[in-house]
Amino acid sequence: MLAAATQISVQMISHAEIDREGLHRSNLAGLRRALHALTPPAEACLVDGFRLGPSAPEHVAVVDGDERSAAIAAASIVAKVVRDRTMRRLDALYPGYGFSSHVGYITPRHSRIVRERGPCEIHRRSFQALCYLSEEEAAARLSAA
Repeated sequence: MLAAATQISVQMISHAEIDREGLHRSNLAGLRRALHALTPPAEACLVDGFRLGPSAPEHVAVVDGDERSAAIAAASIVAKVVRDRTMRRLDALYPGYGFSSHVGYITPRHSRIVRERGPCEIHRRSFQALCYLSEEEAAARLSAA
């Protein structure tokens, strides 16, 4: 897959940026940065789902792009591999949170660990996941919803 690519640009989005800007806006900004990092600019840019606004290089938003475009599907795989590798490195820096096994997804085990230990410095603070709350707080939030 990498051999067929003419260029690859990977952008990391920090927990601080996500807390400040929100997940969706941060993802769009990261994708704009990835497109701007391509040198020379790509002849054609396909992105999965969302238009990136006028500050982005010219691109075509493809709804369900990872199902309709081999290039977008390949980019999704590259992103997943990079994320998994990053989570394994973070697991070594923040032992006990199980980052290498859940690779950033909330699992029942991860939820329990965060409730027991509290979030570490790389956890998003603006994300109001139930796993951040005690079981009593989570039950109260669910019953209020």
